[in-house]
Amino acid sequence: MRKTKHSLRTLAILGAGFTLLPQVAMAQEVAEEGDMVDNADVDDGAPVIVVTAQGREQVLADVPVAISAVSSETLENSGTSDIRELNQVAPSLLVSSTGNEANGSARIRGIGTVGDNPGLESSVAVFVDGVYRSRSGNALSELGPLDRIEILRGPQGTLGGRNASAGLISIYTAEPEFNFGGYADFTYGNFDAIRVEGGVNAPLGETVAARIDGVFFQRDGFYNDVVNDTDVNNRDRYLVRAQALFEPSEDISFRLVGDYSKKDEACCAATFVQPEVAPLARVSPGLDPFARPVPGSPALTSTSNPITNILLGLGQNPAALNQSTYNRDIYVTPGRSYAGETEDYGISGELNWSLGNATLTSITAYREYSNTQGSDTDYTQVDILYREPGNNAGAREFGTFTQELRLNGTAFNDRLDWLIGGYYANEELQVRDNLRFGDQYGTFVSCRIALAINPALANPSEQDCLGAFGRGALQAANGGAGAFGAATPVILQGITNLSNVNDLGGTGDVYNQTSENFAFFTHNIFHITDTLDLTLGLRYTSETKDFDATFSNDNVICPQNRALLSGLLATPLAGLAGGLIALSCQGNSTAELDGVSIADTRDENEFTGTAVLSWKPVDDLMVYGSYSRGYKAGGFNLDRSALGNPVTFNVANIDPASLQFDEETVDAFEIGLKYSERLWGFGLTAFRQEFSNFQLNTFNGSVFLVQNINGCDDDLGGLDRDASPATGACDPDSVGPGVISQGVEFETSLSPTRNVNMTMGITYADTSYEDNLVGSDSGAPLDPALRLLPGDNLSNAPEWVATSSFTWTPDIGNSGMKGLVFINGRMTGDYNTGSDLLYGKEQDGYIVVNGRIGLTNIADRFSIEGWVQNMFDEDYTQVAFNTPFIAPQQTYSAFLAEPRTYGVTVRAEF
Repeated sequence: MRKTKHSLRTLAILGAGFTLLPQVAMAQEVAEEGDMVDNADVDDGAPVIVVTAQGREQVLADVPVAISAVSSETLENSGTSDIRELNQVAPSLLVSSTGNEANGSARIRGIGTVGDNPGLESSVAVFVDGVYRSRSGNALSELGPLDRIEILRGPQGTLGGRNASAGLISIYTAEPEFNFGGYADFTYGNFDAIRVEGGVNAPLGETVAARIDGVFFQRDGFYNDVVNDTDVNNRDRYLVRAQALFEPSEDISFRLVGDYSKKDEACCAATFVQPEVAPLARVSPGLDPFARPVPGSPALTSTSNPITNILLGLGQNPAALNQSTYNRDIYVTPGRSYAGETEDYGISGELNWSLGNATLTSITAYREYSNTQGSDTDYTQVDILYREPGNNAGAREFGTFTQELRLNGTAFNDRLDWLIGGYYANEELQVRDNLRFGDQYGTFVSCRIALAINPALANPSEQDCLGAFGRGALQAANGGAGAFGAATPVILQGITNLSNVNDLGGTGDVYNQTSENFAFFTHNIFHITDTLDLTLGLRYTSETKDFDATFSNDNVICPQNRALLSGLLATPLAGLAGGLIALSCQGNSTAELDGVSIADTRDENEFTGTAVLSWKPVDDLMVYGSYSRGYKAGGFNLDRSALGNPVTFNVANIDPASLQFDEETVDAFEIGLKYSERLWGFGLTAFRQEFSNFQLNTFNGSVFLVQNINGCDDDLGGLDRDASPATGACDPDSVGPGVISQGVEFETSLSPTRNVNMTMGITYADTSYEDNLVGSDSGAPLDPALRLLPGDNLSNAPEWVATSSFTWTPDIGNSGMKGLVFINGRMTGDYNTGSDLLYGKEQDGYIVVNGRIGLTNIADRFSIEGWVQNMFDEDYTQVAFNTPFIAPQQTYSAFLAEPRTYGVTVRAEF
């Protein structure tokens, strides 16, 4: 999808959505009682929403920052139990997950980080009660009762704890209160979903209050594993959170929070992408996979493509290739499993101490997070690649200590609102992996070689895919000289060796990374006049990352074929010999690495900050303009495939620096206005964000690439779009930003009566790569796997998104009982879901609608509600990707979004 094209279907969807849904859920959301400074009804006075986006409590309408604040009432009505459901209430936000829920990624204004590699930090940082979660995927779990969520759009380079280059999600859980009470929820839904939530709050004297909340959620999976008679993408999780609030005086408040959550679930399955989803996902045999496909050529999963017949010959059930993309029957290799386990727990303490003209805030926290996930990693019934569930199955473990100190106050007769602070974080990250070639890998890749030599010779019933007939034909070719002349015996031996790469590979690679980060910052608001403010913020960040890795591998075939075939790499047979070596050593899986250790370190020092000029010409209207600079740390690609080309890989010359990628920086400019009065309000923001060293993580069908993306001011003449990794360099003096995100955000709310609230928001974001791209700030050429990027939109970055909601809570009789009618929707334009932007990964525009209806406050303590998510059962994909080890011109797979779910919730309070 080129950025200049928009589908008529998308425009129709948007129009239909506005006809169906009055408004959208956005920043001027009416908060629930606990969020209001003035608790009066709308008819008597405007409710006021308080946020802490700038490190101190401020009225939302007075904050010159692009921010969405979502109340607990809206979160409950929209069914938000983890951050994915925020998509329905914030049009500039998109949260998705891929092969593992730990890989969840959040994007704001089209900018985010693909989460498959834990070495990359999140462009959108997530905080819970002021405590940083090491990766945004860590928040894809039950959150329990919430007070509010604040979504800050654009770089957060001054406050907010950890730096974030694209935005920040701050989640605030419900605090203890000094009165006794409790609640219990029970939900039953389709897919045999059972969710139980409950909690108790109690004062423990006049100065101490405590509460404990728990959530249990169990549900069948959305996918049916036909082969192994089980389901995948199920839910089996729980959360316990205990809190204590200590207020010994009016000046001191201390909140202690401890939580533990666990998931024991199978995740995440994928289906084959069919032409019904991506009509352009068609190719002709031999067509360059990076060229635009020819209409009318065979479908990706058609038997006209030779690789499909190989899969069928190796036991792939034809149903998997013929069924609809959205048929959730999957055909997994017998005995393979997606079973996984996640633990997440921690403790934090927040102190707020009023010292007269200043307030001291301290937030201290320690958290641990661990995740393992088995997988049938090739997503076919053929046993090509897998992770055995257990302690080393794609494991990632974080241990994170953070300390934030802030001191803020006023001076010069309140003309200066000042804030100074410091932040320290120490993160211990360990990644372990046992990725192995399956029992049929050797035959499958031998068939790929046979297809390249002569498709008529490919016979998947033979281990080497040739058998006696195929070998005899190759030996007898050229009048008995052999198909490859004197090298024929060597090539045939190489194929024999390759066919024996079965159940070999990683036996426990271990990557360790220690990150130490400290920062000092100041954020000051100068009240130049009663209506004109100047905000200046500055932050200095120092980051050190120490890395080491030890590899464990039993693939002895790789060094055998390297020794056998390397002599042919300088001959006309270099392509065939290189292919045999590459498939024998795919991803640098080789016994040559067994027991080898490497280590490296990197240091970064960055200044970031912000400057904002805001003016209130009248009490209800504010206009502002701002500049901010953001930063996201560089790091290490925690994947051995990045150590070098498997064909020329030399263990003796390993350079761990090849795993490094540089820090990402952004310069952002905004102008905006906010209007807020008794019945309605709106906000309008125009923005431009320029990213340098943009960190891109993509899977090319064989390995994960992590590359910094920059632009070149000079015309590269299309050399960044060719198949050569050596062409398309740029003079370092001409290197500039490689990604630009620019657009407009509009948000509004209307509350004509105390029982009706309507909201609406629209985001137009042109988030695109520059026309001439290079792969580093030194001007190195772009990797050829990324040659579709120049001039196109980023993946998962639709240009048009709208969200809307309508809430009606009429009084029922005179008993205090109320009705509830709630509906919201998200309308999304076309976008490409693949980070390499291959054409078969495009997603048409769609609309998702949620609804809730019920009775609340029955007898002042009960409620019953019926709800539905994805009301019209809209089918769409989260991410499409190259099916591993099957050439990209042959087939794609996709992680699907959730289907329609519905159920009933009963709630009691005391």
